[in-house]
Order: sequence, then C-alpha cells, then structure tokens
Amino acid sequence: VIRAFLLFPTIERMSESPNGRIATPLLCWFRYVLYVTGYLLLKPCPEKIKSLLIRRCLQLMNLENEFSPLNVLEPFCLANAAYLGGQEMMEVVKRDDETIKEHLCKLTFYYGTIDPWCPKEYYEDIKKDFPEGDIRLCEKNIPHAFIIHFNQEVANMIADSLKDDLSKM
Repeated sequence: VIRAFLLFPTIERMSESPNGRIATPLLCWFRYVLYVTGYLLLKPCPEKIKSLLIRRCLQLMNLENEFSPLNVLEPFCLANAAYLGGQEMMEVVKRDDETIKEHLCKLTFYYGTIDPWCPKEYYEDIKKDFPEGDIRLCEKNIPHAFIIHFNQEVANMIADSLKDDLSKM
C-alpha cells in the first residue's frame, strides 16, 4: 500500500456530530416505528408505485437514474439499514490513534469545511494530535456526500496526489 486517502473521514464521535445528534435517536430508538411503517405502507405497495417513488426522489435530488434500486423500499432492507446506522452511531466513538500513528506516513486525511458528519473541529483535533501528518482541509465547499455531485473533482485531486507518490518510486 503506497497511500490511503480518508475522504471526509467519520472515524470518531459520530453520534456527537451535528448529523449524528439527529440520526442517533432516529436510528437507535425510532427505527421500530420505521419497521412498522415500512411494513404497513411499503410491503403491500405495487412495484410500479415503488419505482415511481424512487424515480421521483432521484429527480428531486438531481441524480441520474442509472439503476432501479427497488429493494431500497423493502421493509427488511430499511430495517437493516436503520440497524446498521444505529450500530455505527454507537460504535464509532473514539479515534484509533494507535493505528493512525502506526501508518501515518501512508495516510492522507481530507476533511470538509461544511461536513455535518465530521465537523471542522475534528480536523483541528487530529491536526493538533498529529502535526506531522498529511491532514488537509477542503477549501472548495465539497460536501460529505461528494460522490453525488463532486466525484470527478475528488477523483482528479486523488489522482494528482498519487502521481506525486508514484513518481518517487
């Protein structure tokens, strides 16, 4: 492994982040309401209606409909996603400083300035704890969910960084 990029890394205090404070109670406590509601509303719903709902949501989010993820609206899929999210909120608490220290020379951390899952404070904390690390702060207002609209820009940035590493080999 030459380099590992941690892009908008949610590696600590997930439930304490701005989004985490909202998501944690929903995923940990209200997921049972989601289970019942999903089962009662979506289970009897015809596939055509589910497909229409998904297409409309993708259009509202300005996303291309490259695939039709109908199983996203299956009650058990929703229940499993909520359970997984709840587990993340409870388990992703303390940053693993020992592993970071062990591999710091191969790690690049890229934090966002507008990331509600990993606020700028987390960047400042890790920068203070590992001042010699390659820890960067995005100044381009790229959101945490960069893959939706900024995938090419982030890919180009990573490729440029890798060129530097590969040229040293």
